[in-house]
Amino acid sequence: MWAGYLGAAALWYACVAWLPLESFRRLPDPVAVLSEWLSPQPTYGISIFTAAYYKHMLYSTWRATAAFPVPPLAWVPLAILIFAGSEAAVIFVTFLVAFFATTLNTAVGVKLIDPDFFRAAACLGASRRDILVDVVLPGALPNIFTGLQIAMGAAWFSLAAGEMIAAQYGLGFLIMESYNLIQFPTIVIAMATLGLLGYASSAIIRVVGNRLMRWRAQSIGFAA
Repeated sequence: MWAGYLGAAALWYACVAWLPLESFRRLPDPVAVLSEWLSPQPTYGISIFTAAYYKHMLYSTWRATAAFPVPPLAWVPLAILIFAGSEAAVIFVTFLVAFFATTLNTAVGVKLIDPDFFRAAACLGASRRDILVDVVLPGALPNIFTGLQIAMGAAWFSLAAGEMIAAQYGLGFLIMESYNLIQFPTIVIAMATLGLLGYASSAIIRVVGNRLMRWRAQSIGFAA
């Protein structure tokens, strides 16, 4: 993973430093972006030492966790019309596909459970509640967490798009505002922050899933 990031940074630096293209000459190189990101006195007002940076982070994080999204971007204009001037527009858009992605993965997980488990539970006198808790939920958990990871992975992408159009704060808003003000280092800082937040949130879901499904790891290890 890190090799890919370093390779992309090296390619970026080479394009800015050596390619004789006007479009690349306007872009900052990775060193300039990193210096701006870590500067106590940033040129464009955004770095890890400024309150505004964390304000945009908190707005984006709150919206992502409030809706837990993977939204269809085609809903953005309609959401703006319905929820004009409010946070609900961004949250509504980010909610839609998250619900369906998680629900469909859960349904697939239940469908894939071996029918013998249901018959065995019924023979042992299990009630419907027992079957739900001891058969359906554990059997569907892998697919549930797969759906959650897909949802969270796309959450930040769709959230940024919504914030670019219908928000006054957030990392997506910061990217669009920086574009309008021709502040390229700030654009890259906001993009990198979105990537880090997306990776961290997906990692949290993965860790929680692994803790709740220790039995699965043990069964896989035993089968191997």
